[in-house]
Amino acid sequence: MPNRMIEFNSNGSRANGYLSLPASGEGPGIIVIQEWWGLVDHIKRVADRFAAEGFVALAPDLYHGEATTSPDQAGKLMMELNIGETEKELRGAIEYLLGHKSVTGQKVGTIGFCMGGMLSLYAATKNPQVGACVVFYGIHPKFDPDLENLKAPVLGFYAERDTFVPPEAALQLEAQLNSLGKQAEIHIFDNTDHGFFNDDRPEVYNREAADKAWQRTLAFFREHLEQAQ
Repeated sequence: MPNRMIEFNSNGSRANGYLSLPASGEGPGIIVIQEWWGLVDHIKRVADRFAAEGFVALAPDLYHGEATTSPDQAGKLMMELNIGETEKELRGAIEYLLGHKSVTGQKVGTIGFCMGGMLSLYAATKNPQVGACVVFYGIHPKFDPDLENLKAPVLGFYAERDTFVPPEAALQLEAQLNSLGKQAEIHIFDNTDHGFFNDDRPEVYNREAADKAWQRTLAFFREHLEQAQ
């Protein structure tokens, strides 16, 4: 089956995720990390879009079956995440992809949105098997990435009108990464809001910015993950 829910090992336990495979049967691996809403249909479609572009995409279910459309409930679920367990699940997802017969290369990419954006960066600092990291307006007060330990190049997308992660915070992250000698490329889109990539949220979705970010993301992953073949 090209896309389905699967189980994978996570530090002696089991975790779940949504796996989407390319029609070609193989390709570089991508970990797609959810927003604070959970593993909702939008995130599954992002995984499917990667598969349509020739990648093997896995979106781990970090809320273990829970999802919501309520901001209050989403915030509660986000704050209830156990840092240690979440890190183990992300590591398990990375190891699952690298061991999957359809995945080519020795590195995977990570991409995340909102909460998942910070988790994408966090996972990249914890796992040298991450060869490229994409962050969409990442925020999470409980996760503090060890940037000195980062090996992967970073591509970040932020919104001019973001009140959660203002442009100043994005530029500060870029300066911090550059000061550490890390490869980082940050884009701030004019006239956009937090969540501009989510086409299930018409109140913030911005097609032009989302399309530009998507094309840059594909080029970034192809450049860095194909080098790791």
